[in-house]
Amino acid sequence: MAYKSLLTVATSPEGLLPVLTAAARIATASDAHLDVLALGVDHTQIGYTYVGSGAVIIAAAMDRAEEDARAAEKAVTEALAAQLPDVRVAVDSAVTQLGALSEVVATRARYADLVLLPLPYGTGRGVEDEAVTEAALFEGMAPVLVIPAKGMSSTAPRRVVVAWNQSREALVAARRAMPFLRTADLVQIVVIDPPSHGPERSDPGGLLCQMMVRHGVRAEVVVLAKTLPRVSDVLARHLRDADADLLVMGAYGHSRIREAILGGATRDMLEKAEVPVFLAH
Repeated sequence: MAYKSLLTVATSPEGLLPVLTAAARIATASDAHLDVLALGVDHTQIGYTYVGSGAVIIAAAMDRAEEDARAAEKAVTEALAAQLPDVRVAVDSAVTQLGALSEVVATRARYADLVLLPLPYGTGRGVEDEAVTEAALFEGMAPVLVIPAKGMSSTAPRRVVVAWNQSREALVAARRAMPFLRTADLVQIVVIDPPSHGPERSDPGGLLCQMMVRHGVRAEVVVLAKTLPRVSDVLARHLRDADADLLVMGAYGHSRIREAILGGATRDMLEKAEVPVFLAH
């Protein structure tokens, strides 16, 4: 299955070019259609305002959100003008309050084969960027390709790392990423400190490798020891050592609240990703 319907969401004029460039190139290479949503977000929390002032504040905040949506739409249009002329694209805009953002994004993401978004953490990113990413993954049930600031080197990554921990999320991510995996020169299934007790104790990653090979993927299993404090540190080091173009991993194996408070592999990788990260849940 190829990606035929792509979606990206712009919440700000900042940092659009790497994501839109990757999305336009993938759409052109896959003969796919790209939908872009320019989203203005109202961050007002009426519960903390004085009695009687709510309506005025809401009106002003929505006006500001509409201005943000128009600014994002203008930036999207300008960025797309520099892309390949034959890309099929539709640009739309919308305004939403932060509390209703998930449903707005999910409604679009449910009908997309792949959602492309910028890193949700870091300089210039706000709480709405994390909310958009989670809405696409959870409520939208779509795979998400997160593009770092330096962009995506190729629409057909040659060296791919699949983070494997035997979880449902990791398996879903591997299946959803198959269009990328099939065209790669090498796919490494990376297992970090596999458990000594479990269904794969004698052959970590073996069944996943077998499934991929049957799909024509050139795959191998790499078992690594956890020689650094965090799994994400080991994974990041291996990505550099392997000169990888793409990381495929399951998203949020723990609850999102626990990930946000205590940290987790998903959040850690998204905070410091140097290569595109393909996520699914």
